[in-house]
This record gives sequence, structure tokens and C-alpha cells, in this order.
Amino acid sequence: MPAAKSVIISCAGIGSRLGLATTKALININGKSLIRHQLELFKDVEDIRIVVGYQANDVVDEVRKYREDVIFVYNHRYFETKTGASYYLGAKDGNEYAIEYDGDLLVHPDDIKTLLNQDGEWIAYADKMSDDAVYVKTDENGNVLAFSREQGDYEWTGPCCIKKDKLKYSSGHVFNQLEPYLPIKGIKVRACDIDTYDDYQRALEFIKGW
Repeated sequence: MPAAKSVIISCAGIGSRLGLATTKALININGKSLIRHQLELFKDVEDIRIVVGYQANDVVDEVRKYREDVIFVYNHRYFETKTGASYYLGAKDGNEYAIEYDGDLLVHPDDIKTLLNQDGEWIAYADKMSDDAVYVKTDENGNVLAFSREQGDYEWTGPCCIKKDKLKYSSGHVFNQLEPYLPIKGIKVRACDIDTYDDYQRALEFIKGW
């Protein structure tokens, strides 16, 4: 029987680079909030934990329109921490395996199904698209060997899955949580990360093809 998994959606950040004066979870993507799109992707997942911080009450209200069984976890230090802290906080009381999903990310629904059916630990990556990317270096089998700010074979977008016991509280990024355990199995997905306004425009086009 496959190990139980929790999905951790990190929605604590301010999203200041986007310039839309709202946390990214609440931005409008073709008539729906981004967090609603994400909840629809994970509609068959029992254990969803959403990490909130900035505009937390607004995010909670939006989520509860669509699901009542979501567990909310607060990252009170969202001003001074990155997504690595939210990943740890969301995962620590969850199931054995923690799937991390950034609150500014869209992944094609077919690829989400593939990821949810994977056993063990993995890292997802995509073709280079974003303005301000972190890259992954892979081997000939697609396994992730390293992360880089300068160059790589693909863009690190997430999601990822790792045993929750390997996560530690830190102020860094999710990829910093993963680096001590590389190499990890890699899976290429179709994804769009929304960091800047140009990324947002790309996301509007990306989702039209679903």
C-alpha cells in the first residue's frame, strides 16, 4: 500500500514582485482565484494543508468557499522567511510524505495526476519560462543533481515530495531543504511559476490550453 501523503500549499508570502497588491493565492486567473485552481487540481487529495501569513484571513475565506476540510497552518514570520519555512511548518504534523506546492504555481492537471501517483521522493521541473528562475541540473535519467541560480537543464518550479522527517525549520527556500538529499528522482512537468507581471501574463495563456 502506498505511503500516505500530505499536500502542503505555501501561501504565506507577500508577492511584492508581482505588483498586483494582493497575495498571489488571490490573484484572478481567467475568472478564478489561483488558490481555487490549485484546490481543483488536488480535489482527490484527502490531506491538504495550506500555510498562510500575509492576508491570511482573506486566503482562509477564499479556500473555505470550496473546501471545509483544509488544515490551515500559520507562518507568523512570513516577512523574514521563505517557502522552506512554510514547507516545514505545513508538513511537520502531516503524513509521512509531504508534497510541497507553491502558492504561485500552476501545473497541468494531467501532470498533477502523474505526480500524485508517484511512489517515494521526487522533484518536478519544467522547461525554462520564468523571468527569475532557479535552475536544476539533471543526469541522463532525469534525476536532479543540483540547483543553480546561473544555469541548468530545466527550471525548478516544484512541486516536490520528500519524507517530512527530513525537513528542518529554516529561513531559506524549498530547494535548500532538498539539497542535502540530492540526487533525487526528477519528473518533467508542464508548469508556470508566477513571480512577476510578465509571468502572470504567461500564466493566463498557459491555462487556456487545459
